[in-house]
Amino acid sequence: MTEHEQEQEHNQQHEHEHEHEHEHEHEHEHEHDRTDRADGAGHVSTGTTIETGDASAAIPELVIISGMSGAGRSTAAKCLEDLGWFVVDNLPPALIPTMVELGARSQGNVARIAVVVDVRGRRFFDNLRESLADLEAKHVTRRIVFLESSDDALVRRFESVRRPHPLQGDGRIVDGIAAERDLLRELRGDADLVIDTSSLNVHELRAKMDAQFAGDEEPELRATVMSFGFKYGLPVDADLVVDCRFLPNPHWVPELRPFTGLNEEVSAYVFDQPGAKEFLNQYTELLQLVAAGYRREGKRYVTIAVGCTGGKHRSVAMSEKLAARLATEGIETVLVHRDMGRE
Repeated sequence: MTEHEQEQEHNQQHEHEHEHEHEHEHEHEHEHDRTDRADGAGHVSTGTTIETGDASAAIPELVIISGMSGAGRSTAAKCLEDLGWFVVDNLPPALIPTMVELGARSQGNVARIAVVVDVRGRRFFDNLRESLADLEAKHVTRRIVFLESSDDALVRRFESVRRPHPLQGDGRIVDGIAAERDLLRELRGDADLVIDTSSLNVHELRAKMDAQFAGDEEPELRATVMSFGFKYGLPVDADLVVDCRFLPNPHWVPELRPFTGLNEEVSAYVFDQPGAKEFLNQYTELLQLVAAGYRREGKRYVTIAVGCTGGKHRSVAMSEKLAARLATEGIETVLVHRDMGRE
């Protein structure tokens, strides 16, 4: 063997040894990774955690709302939304596990998820069984709420809104109802809660949902207090309207005219007028009575419109005080000055 051939053989042997060392090192890294994963990173160990890719996180509470079209699914979903649930309407069943995982990654911001599943997404509906099995494998606790109703009641409801049943095709409403019952039969058997809405009105259905999901807490009422100017028209979404035009108008006081009801001098002028403080006190008491009735009737939102001529002085000052009073009464309140700065 020549000297050149010996050198070439030595180099090949050296390269082979180097490759062998690299492979051994690579195998060691894989073994180390497997050890890390075995120690529990991203591991689902109980019903309160879920694999998110980074670390274990709290699993959101999950409710699946389904049932017959026209039986009140939208009302049930709205009720849960008012109780603070994150509601997703008509989500394809295959995406439910993904939705739960996203909720787990929200660091507690999405603690309760309600998903409405219905036959509008019938091409996805066959995936529901697979999704439920996936949730069970991940130890996700879920409840199924099924809204039921008689054929007669459903026919009347569809006829009253003059809309076809989503499954009736070229047939009659009763044909669509029959097809839907057949499609949902297995899901109804798996339901944790079945509510027959045949003889229930909207308020009664909400009361049943509240009884199941509100717990011992009284349903929350949210109020929007909105100042406005009568010369710009009444707010179309107002539930209650307050007229402050019985009070003298700061507009006619030259030194107050440029300011608004947010100004302390304007507010003091308004509430120094006869009847202003008394009106605020008595109207607040009246709202307490109304709020209690709204809660009993399942109403969760109320808009109180407070008006004066231009929506700049009196209504703004009164709205500010009224919103503060409502907040001290435990009513979540949003304050809006619709027409301030419009003149």
